[in-house]
Amino acid sequence: MRSKAIRIDRNGGPEELKIVDVEVGEPGPGEIRIRHYAVGLNFIDTYQRSGLYPLSLPLQLGMEAAGVVEAVGEGVTHLKAGDRAAYASQPPGAYCELRVMPAKSVCKLPDAISFETGAAMMLKGLTAQYLLKKTLPAEGLQPGDFILFHAAAGGVGLIACQWAKALGLQLIGTAGTDAKCRLALDHGAAHAINYSTENFAERVKEITGGKGVKVVYDSVGKDTFEGSLNCLRPFGLLAIFGNGSGPVPPVNLGVLASKGSLYITRPTLFTHIATRESTQAMADDLFAAVTSGAVKIPIEQRYALADVQQAHRDLEARKTTGCTILTL
Repeated sequence: MRSKAIRIDRNGGPEELKIVDVEVGEPGPGEIRIRHYAVGLNFIDTYQRSGLYPLSLPLQLGMEAAGVVEAVGEGVTHLKAGDRAAYASQPPGAYCELRVMPAKSVCKLPDAISFETGAAMMLKGLTAQYLLKKTLPAEGLQPGDFILFHAAAGGVGLIACQWAKALGLQLIGTAGTDAKCRLALDHGAAHAINYSTENFAERVKEITGGKGVKVVYDSVGKDTFEGSLNCLRPFGLLAIFGNGSGPVPPVNLGVLASKGSLYITRPTLFTHIATRESTQAMADDLFAAVTSGAVKIPIEQRYALADVQQAHRDLEARKTTGCTILTL
């Protein structure tokens, strides 16, 4: 069977993304073949394309999608041919019409959730889930607590704004423009800070009456690292889950002592979805949040598969908000 797919033969800019025809065979043990209806785009895709996250080449990109299962391999019991399904998964390869892949990270998609929503929400929604439910400060999070979320108008950010509000948390969001700050507030952020015009650490101290926040969720990295530490109250946690501005430089651990016995972690989704059981439990939590209406998945940009180069340019130029998908 033939499938159109997006591949890179070498690391570099968006111009390295090429449409190719690939042969797709039958699923082996523990695998499925899935026909995609929509594919999600994520910042991690640009890191893999550029080589910031090095992977072997040639490489088919893409970490999340939704579609219909066409065939299942031996030992796969949670899915069958004809099931609607969605996933966020290693290895990359979602930018295509059809693929064979490991079944363990693929989940049945509830009928109430469209393919486009499923493709847009899996990686970003599961990321918001493990951050807000599993990546917690030493003292835990209780309703009324302040948290800081950078890039709050992005795909993960807008989901986190809504979910945090549903959990009773006061999310302070940062973004780079006034329009993006308004978007974060519209999606449930309690406060929003434009970090291109304001010192976000000073504003966080004002908002929290000088106390600081229990946790900072930071996907920006290098540019926000020092300010993020300055936002934390004693025993606070800095969770760096991405590096949109570049990797954080080496850290003098003594700084964590002087700022109040702070914690730093560098989590990744793929540790959390390493087993079938944990993937399904997290997905069930996400599906429940979406089907209840507590979390709406904001798809703000759609591109055809052939326009993937432009999609990457817009993503890297910070022109996108919310979720972005490729339509098939």
